[in-house]
Amino acid sequence: MSAAPPIEVRGLVKRYGELVAVDGVDLTVLPGDVFGYLGPNGAGKTTSLRMMLGLIRPTAGSVRLFGRDPQAGVVALEGVAGFVEAPRFYPYLNGRRNLELCAALDGDGAAGRIDEVLDVVELRDRAKDRVGGYSHGMRQRLGIAAALLRRPRLLLLDEPATGLDPAGMRDMRALVHRLAENGLTTARISAHCDALQQQLLEALPRTPLANAELLNPLDGGPHARFLAFRSPESQRWYSELKVRNCITDVRGDVLRIGFGIYQDESDVDRLVGLLGELA
Repeated sequence: MSAAPPIEVRGLVKRYGELVAVDGVDLTVLPGDVFGYLGPNGAGKTTSLRMMLGLIRPTAGSVRLFGRDPQAGVVALEGVAGFVEAPRFYPYLNGRRNLELCAALDGDGAAGRIDEVLDVVELRDRAKDRVGGYSHGMRQRLGIAAALLRRPRLLLLDEPATGLDPAGMRDMRALVHRLAENGLTTARISAHCDALQQQLLEALPRTPLANAELLNPLDGGPHARFLAFRSPESQRWYSELKVRNCITDVRGDVLRIGFGIYQDESDVDRLVGLLGELA
C-alpha cells in the first residue's frame, strides 16, 4: 500500500456567514514537491493554509497531512512545520537567542540543531545581531530556520517572498529548492505570478487538460518550471507531446510539462497551441 501524500485536500470550503472565503479547493502535494499555491490577495490562500494546519475548521471538505486529519490534534502535525503570515520574533533579542527560545518549546534535541539551521538559511554570520536590525528577507529566513528546528518532512510557508526585492526573491526561491533537494516537501503560498504564468494558467481551461488534476503549478527548480497533472490520459498525452518536441515526462498517471524554456508571450502561445491539439 502506497504512503499517503504530504498534503491531500478535497472539496475544501470555508464560509463566514454569507462570505465564501474558500470554495471547493482540491489539491495534492506529492513527496519532494515544491508546490506553488497562487492567487491574488483575498483569494483565500491563507485561510486554506490555516485549515491545513488545523487552526480553523473547514465548513466542508477534508484535509489530510500524511493521511492524518489536522483537526484531530497536534499529533496530526508531526513532521509538519511552517508559518502563517509573517514570522514573529523578539526584536530586542538576537537571532540565535530567538531560535534558542523556539528550540526550548520544540524539545526533542532542537537546541542542538541551531547552528545547522542557521547555516541552511545563511544567517550564521548575523546570528548575534538583534532581530530588530534584520531586513525583511532576513526575518523571513529566520522564520524558516525556526521551522527547520523540528526536522519537518513538510514545510508550509505563507508568502515567504512577499516584500522582498528581486535579489531577495531569487535567494528565497533558491533556499526553498535546496530544501527540496534534501527531501523536504514544501507548499509555498504566493499572491503573485508573473505575466507568462498568468497567461498559461488562464489558457488551461481551453485545453483538454482542463479535466485533469493540476498537482504542482509552475514550479520545480530554480531555473526549470513545470506543470504536473494527474489523469488517466497522461500516458497518451505524453506520447502526443513527445512527438511535438515538448519538454515532458510521465510517471504512472502523472504528466509533467516543462515551462522553463518559454521566455515570451509567443512561446507560451505555442505551448498553449500544442496543449489544445491533444486528443
